[in-house]
Amino acid sequence: MTFQRVGAKRWQVRILAAVLATQALAAVFFMADVSRDLQWGGLTAHSGLEALVAVALVVGTMFGAVQMRRMLQQLRYAETGIMAASGAFFEFIEAQFRDWRLTPAETDVALLTLKGLDIPEIATVRGAAEGTVRAQLASVYGKARVSNRGQFVSLFIEDLLQRPPVQADGRKPDRGAA
Repeated sequence: MTFQRVGAKRWQVRILAAVLATQALAAVFFMADVSRDLQWGGLTAHSGLEALVAVALVVGTMFGAVQMRRMLQQLRYAETGIMAASGAFFEFIEAQFRDWRLTPAETDVALLTLKGLDIPEIATVRGAAEGTVRAQLASVYGKARVSNRGQFVSLFIEDLLQRPPVQADGRKPDRGAA
């Protein structure tokens, strides 16, 4: 979903909220009017028809409220997807690293690996020995349950392309559910 579509959805939600508020006010007015008519004149064809219309208005208002709630859920889901695509992907990576309980050094090595640096480059950037970086990278792969760089990178690419980083209800997706 593009930013324009999300913007259009926000506009639709505002219109729907205004219509819903108007319907709720009309429902209150008609229910009060029907109640007064029934109290003063008893049940007539006219008051019965007004009562039917008032009930239909209340049902329509409730249906509108349900639809608005669904639109808001879809909007939140779309915004979550856009966040992931436009920079929150980094937060997703950090959350995954926290789930794997990477140490700060392992986190640095894992991030540099995702950026495409090889072991000698990572060692240079971190001011560490290549053997240390290899050991830290092996630990990262072990915690991620992968055996090489390609599998490690593909974990994030798969999540980015196939599943939203966060489900509509705010939970992270189950890795085994693919």
